[in-house]
Amino acid sequence: MPIDRIRDPMVTRLFEAVLTLQSVEECYRFFDDLCTIGEIRSLAQRLEVARMLQAGQTYHQIETETGASTATISRVKRCLNYGSDGYTLVLGRLKEAGR
Repeated sequence: MPIDRIRDPMVTRLFEAVLTLQSVEECYRFFDDLCTIGEIRSLAQRLEVARMLQAGQTYHQIETETGASTATISRVKRCLNYGSDGYTLVLGRLKEAGR
């Protein structure tokens, strides 16, 4: 399974740490310490690309609105279609929560 490529004790500890965060403010604080601004923006951009792809927007619309390259858009689309369903899971939960 593709997800097994990243599975190891350090990654598990990272994910467990993320699961302890209790607010958006705590996320800002943790990710500010953990990642560069560029890394955070890249992750946020990929999630937005996934949301826009699910909404049926075109590559051109997504590229214009997010600044994502066509390579990034293609990678996210491949993950949406053939990945581990992580984007679908999170985006569905955000939609249910009205976000």
